[in-house]
Amino acid sequence: MSPPIDHDELTGSGDPFTAMRDYLRRFAAERDWEQFHSPKNLAMALAVEASELLEHFQWLTEEQSHNLPPEKLSAVAEEIADVQLYLVRLADRLGVDIAKAVTAKTQKNETRYPPDKVRGSARKHSDY
Repeated sequence: MSPPIDHDELTGSGDPFTAMRDYLRRFAAERDWEQFHSPKNLAMALAVEASELLEHFQWLTEEQSHNLPPEKLSAVAEEIADVQLYLVRLADRLGVDIAKAVTAKTQKNETRYPPDKVRGSARKHSDY
């Protein structure tokens, strides 16, 4: 068995996606879970965790959603972490570099949503 991970590595000054990816690879391998971590299963688990995150906001007003009490905020933070971890694991299993994918997508969004056309509007790029 490997030595315990230094959890500071996950939040240190290095690349957090690489640190999370490496941690999750080791975590799954030590438990023989790769067999369960197909892209389909990981995508489904990601959707479940996103739903659990959403559940915390169901029925809240806009104001309440901005001012979560500490215990609710802590539970929301755990769900955000679950979503992030499954997303990193899914990207790893598919060979997707998250940083490169984010860069490509943000560049695409800048083209699709120029400030002079969309400022103050929630319209989709295909609606203008």
